[in-house]
Amino acid sequence: MPANSEHILIIRHGAFGDLVQSDGAFRDIRDHHPDAEISLLTTPAFVKLMARCPHIDRVEVDPRAPLWRIDLLLALRGALRARNFSRVYDLQLSDRTSLYRRLLLNGIPWAGRDRRAFPLIGKQWLPPPGLERYAGVLQSAGVGLRHTLAPDVSWMADDMTDVLASEGVRKPFIALIPGCSAKHPRKRWPYYPELAARLLERGYDVVTAPGPDELELAATIPGHRLLGPRGFLNWFELAGVLQQADFVVGNDTGPSHIAACLNRPGLALFGPHTSAERTGIRREHFGAIEVPDLKELSVERVLGEVLHRLEAYSNSV
Repeated sequence: MPANSEHILIIRHGAFGDLVQSDGAFRDIRDHHPDAEISLLTTPAFVKLMARCPHIDRVEVDPRAPLWRIDLLLALRGALRARNFSRVYDLQLSDRTSLYRRLLLNGIPWAGRDRRAFPLIGKQWLPPPGLERYAGVLQSAGVGLRHTLAPDVSWMADDMTDVLASEGVRKPFIALIPGCSAKHPRKRWPYYPELAARLLERGYDVVTAPGPDELELAATIPGHRLLGPRGFLNWFELAGVLQQADFVVGNDTGPSHIAACLNRPGLALFGPHTSAERTGIRREHFGAIEVPDLKELSVERVLGEVLHRLEAYSNSV
């Protein structure tokens, strides 16, 4: 890379699903700055994930220290200033990153929370939901939007063909994502065992790939549990399984966002915690059901929607 090339910083701390959805914005920034060195400032949990992203050259770590830890904030300021960034794209859009703009990276051109990017809602500049927030940031900086509204994380997916074959998984198979963050139990639809049984009766194979805190939950679901040698699949292995699935059904959780951003046909189930619009999970072939209480969402309704979408997808390809 030439010594006089641009140095660009993107800020996106998380969460996991939000980082996955940021892929298209990362790619549009890369296209706009083809010769730049592009760094991503994120949290320690996502360093390994984003080190694989082809649109990012470097990953900078932000421990998001308490704001009273002036020593750690100054250390972060020094590390970032040493990179001589010529522009910052703030995709996090938080109070913390607004503080960084004033105290850590002041004087550097900044695309993020400003009047050009977002409308005034009451007395606040409020970012729009879903992928539109990234579009607003990039448009305010004159960046084209070829990919922002259509992220594609196929770079995440390991080839899991041999693993699926060794586990006896046959086509067509449907991947179920029954878990979510333990902090949000209301986001879990409770009837995946019944849905799996109904799908098996109709000739579909069923696969789950539970995380470490979902093993007991997945044990109740008929079909194949993919655990791997570590007892659970990592992000890249999970993405590889979802990429080969004929359909995906999941809760409002990170793996469902992976499936949507792999352009797989699928369905996400939303209770009262947030809305599908707010998360931006819908795609051409990936939809959502939203209900006030997931306990009241019947297996019949979900199964009917799955079968309808499977038929529509097979007719479109």
